[in-house]
Amino acid sequence: MGSVSLKIGDGSARFRRASLCSSAVNLLMLFSVITTNLFALYAFTYSPKDHQTYHLLHHTQKNISLISEQVALILREIDSSQKKLAQMEKELLGYESIDLSNPNIANELKVFLQHHQLPLGKDSKTGITEMVASVGHSCEKSAGLLSQYMNYKVSGPCPDDWSLAQKLILRGCEPLPRRRCFAKTVPKVGLDPFPISLWKPVSDKIVSWSGLGCKKFECLNAKKLSRDCVGCFDLVNGSENERFVKARSKNDFLIDDVLALGSGGIRIGFDIGGGSGTFAARMAERNVTVITNTLNIEAPFNEFIAARGLFPLFLSLDHTFPFHDNVFDLVHAASGLDVGGKPEKFEFLMFDIDRILRAGGLFWLDNFYCSDDEKKRDLTRLIERFGYKKLKWVVGEKADTAGSGKLEIYLSAVLQKPVRV
Repeated sequence: MGSVSLKIGDGSARFRRASLCSSAVNLLMLFSVITTNLFALYAFTYSPKDHQTYHLLHHTQKNISLISEQVALILREIDSSQKKLAQMEKELLGYESIDLSNPNIANELKVFLQHHQLPLGKDSKTGITEMVASVGHSCEKSAGLLSQYMNYKVSGPCPDDWSLAQKLILRGCEPLPRRRCFAKTVPKVGLDPFPISLWKPVSDKIVSWSGLGCKKFECLNAKKLSRDCVGCFDLVNGSENERFVKARSKNDFLIDDVLALGSGGIRIGFDIGGGSGTFAARMAERNVTVITNTLNIEAPFNEFIAARGLFPLFLSLDHTFPFHDNVFDLVHAASGLDVGGKPEKFEFLMFDIDRILRAGGLFWLDNFYCSDDEKKRDLTRLIERFGYKKLKWVVGEKADTAGSGKLEIYLSAVLQKPVRV
C-alpha cells in the first residue's frame, strides 16, 4: 500500500498507487461470480417434484438476480470512486502522467522513458523483469521546459543549458532524465595540486559563467549571495580564510573544539548549503572527507568547490539525500537549512538528516538565522523530538550582514545523535 510505479504501456508515463481497496474489489467480484454460477447450476440440474418447490426455486432465482444487480451496482460505485480519488490525487500532487503522445514532447524523452526488458527475463536476485527510467514526478508540471531540456542532437554537443537544468530541479523535477549528448567542457588550465588547491585563488577562466549575471569572481565577492556567502570566493584577502579557526562571535564554534566532541572519531561528513566549500577545506586539512551539497544559485559554486579539490554535490534540499542510513559521522548546516514553506517540509528535511547521521554522530547547526522568537521555539521543539544530546547550545545576536546595524538572532548548536533501539 502506498507504493508508486511507473507504467508506460499506452504512450504515457503514469505513477499508479496500489491499494487494499482494489484487492477487496477483486475478491468481491470473484465471490459474486462463483456464487451466481453455483445457484445457476443448481437451478438447471434440479428437477422440482411439485408446484410449490418450483415457485420456491423461482423465488430464489429472482433473489439471486437482485443480489447480482446490487453487487454490480456496488462495483460500479467503487470504480467511480476510485476514478474520482485518482483525479483528486492528480490535482493535489500533480504527478499523474507525462503524455508521451503529445507531439511537442521531445523524442529523446520518449526514448528515455521506455521500458527496457531484461534480455534473460526475470532477474533471480531482484525479481525485476524490466528496467524503468527514473524521473521526478513533478516533471509533469514543467513538461515544456523538460522537453526543451531533452531537445538535442544525439551524440552531439549538449546545449549550454545548465541553468535550465537547475530551473527544473528547483521546480521539483528531480532527478532529471539522462541525456545522450556531450556536456560543454571548459579547459581546467592551471589547477593546483591538493592540498595547495584548498586556498589558492580560482581562475575566472576555468568555470562556466553562462546563465549568470557576474562573469568574474571579483564581481561575486562584491555581492551578498546569502547569509553564509558574503565575499566567500575571496580565499586570500577576505574573512573566508578565518572561518572555523577564528571566532568573531560567541556563535562561532572552532572546528577543532567540535571535532574533539566526536564520539569514535570524525572521518566523513556532509555539509548542507556549504557555500564555496570552506568548511570542507578546513576538514580536509584534518583528514576528514566532507561532501558539500550546493546548487549554483547566482554563482558557480560547484565548479569552484571542485577546483579547490573538494567534492561538490549538485542537489536540491527537496531531494532525498542519496546516501545510505547511518553513514556520516558529522552533518554541518547553516542558514541554508531553512527551506521555507510549511513546518512539515522542514521536518521531512530534518528526519532525512537524522537518517544519514550515525548513532553518536554530530549535527552541527552553525549560525542558523532565526527570524523571530517563534522560529527559534519551533526549531528547538523539533530538535528536542529527536532526543539529541546538547553538547553546545548558544543563542546570540549579531548585526545583520547588510550593514544596517539591526540585530538578528542566531542559533548555534552541536548535537549528538542518540542510540535508538
